[in-house]
Amino acid sequence: MPDSRNLDEAINLYIKSLEEEQRNGKLIEGKKIGSEGENLTGVEKIASFVKKVVEFICLGEEVKVKIDPDANKISVYGTDLGIAIGRAGKNLQALEYIVNLIARRKRWVSGEVVIDIKNYKERKFEKLKKIALRMAKKAIEEGKKIALKPMSSYERKIVHGILSEIKNVKTRSKNKEPNRRIVIYPLKEKDAT
Repeated sequence: MPDSRNLDEAINLYIKSLEEEQRNGKLIEGKKIGSEGENLTGVEKIASFVKKVVEFICLGEEVKVKIDPDANKISVYGTDLGIAIGRAGKNLQALEYIVNLIARRKRWVSGEVVIDIKNYKERKFEKLKKIALRMAKKAIEEGKKIALKPMSSYERKIVHGILSEIKNVKTRSKNKEPNRRIVIYPLKEKDAT
């Protein structure tokens, strides 16, 4: 998978540049993000950075950013931002990873920053919820375990969370990456309590 390797190489190079930046105590590029308005909050600085990165990735696209400072969430909107999301959300995941590295090193925010592009994560959550509930119902009705397709750790966490609220099933992850998947087990009446 050349795409995955190139993405990993890009992330590793960026991490090295951030480490060098930290050692030198300044940005490698020589200017601070948000320098136009020094009174920006940490989330606003991150949003400014995310906007510039997405505009660069999606050449020529007009990008709008909405900030929820209480949740450290940045929502990005535009017409054709598919490349910034990437296949199965891989580019979005990499961007969020890099942004969180920067945010931690700069101490701009406490906690994780969540980035969503064109409500991708929201739609993904709803899709995973629908699949999880349908497969849990099937496991209960048929009385046998159901294995879901391999998922990322982010997706598995969502499914485990959704199904933890259902008393008639339990979930476990099995196999190793990239084939790690959730298995849904129906519980007998005495186990469900």
